[in-house]
Amino acid sequence: MTCRECGATIAVKAIVCYKCGSPTAEGPEVSRRPATPRIRPRVVVLLLAIGALTAVLWAMFK
Repeated sequence: MTCRECGATIAVKAIVCYKCGSPTAEGPEVSRRPATPRIRPRVVVLLLAIGALTAVLWAMFK
C-alpha cells in the first residue's frame, strides 16, 4: 500500500504512515469522547450504608 500524502510504501494494515504520520484511509475511527468514569464498588457500598443509616435515624426520631 502507498501513503496518499508522501508516497511511502506502508503495510496494508497500517493505521498511520511510518514516515509522515498521516492517517491511512483504512484506519479505524478514533473516538474523541472522554472515557466515562467508573464508580468504585466501595463508594457504592459506603453511599448505601449512609443512606440506610439516615433512614433508620429518620424513622427513630420522627
